[in-house]
Amino acid sequence: MNVNKPVGLTSHDVVAQVRRGLGVAKVGHAGTLDPLADGVLVICLGAATRLSEYVMRSTKSYRARVRLGIRTDTYDAEGRVVAEQPTDHVRRTDAERALTSFIGDILQTPPVYSAIKQGGRKLYQRARAGEAVQLTPRPVRIDSARITDWSPPEVTLEVVCSAGTYIRSLAHDLGLALGVGAHLAGLTRTASGCFTLAQAVPLQALLTASDWQAWVIPPRAALSDWPSVQLSSDMAARISHGQRVSLPLPETDQIVFAYTEDGALAAALRFQDGQWRPDKVFLGGL
Repeated sequence: MNVNKPVGLTSHDVVAQVRRGLGVAKVGHAGTLDPLADGVLVICLGAATRLSEYVMRSTKSYRARVRLGIRTDTYDAEGRVVAEQPTDHVRRTDAERALTSFIGDILQTPPVYSAIKQGGRKLYQRARAGEAVQLTPRPVRIDSARITDWSPPEVTLEVVCSAGTYIRSLAHDLGLALGVGAHLAGLTRTASGCFTLAQAVPLQALLTASDWQAWVIPPRAALSDWPSVQLSSDMAARISHGQRVSLPLPETDQIVFAYTEDGALAAALRFQDGQWRPDKVFLGGL
């Protein structure tokens, strides 16, 4: 399901409310949103929770409000202010020029206050305990980042990026590049793969709907932005037993989803040693 998460709830809060409100025992989400963020949160129900690891890898789109001139320790509006600087001299062209250095495949340092695990514990847990945290830059991809509103000291950006990109870090790094500091003042996820904000159901509307099943999206539609292949009945049988198959597909390191002749999701396939092997089998489970 494509749910519009409200501000103030964690992604786990939404999962818990959906589990209780809809009476579904197994619920998960595909891609965390911070409490201060709203927008698209993909919810997986029942056996579809097995798809979450794939769905969360999809390209993301965001609308971000960046406050120039104020740095915080969390890189967002919830954090403690650590520095303030005037921004009167910063021009839109300066920010546009600075943004170009973040486009493409880059190494991004995540915020100290993040859910990334280090030594078996989340970074924010170690930071709050006063422990020294060593941040390691991670490869991410930013396809585009453009200014859609210039109302200094606040700037609105539209960002398209890979999964795992921290928009908080982008805001912080933009502030450093401009020499005035910045933090993320607000964030809306406008798309996650094929799921868009325009099609998202508000959480409260979902929880009070008598026909909530109408919001359930079939796996094939949810995976429409992934490459796919149709299997013959013989190949589907082999896949169901974990066997490899040869397919008329180009070699790729990307997952390909295989469907049976009647359209049922059969497996996620990965290319290895000249053949396609099941990465995960779904026959009988979705």
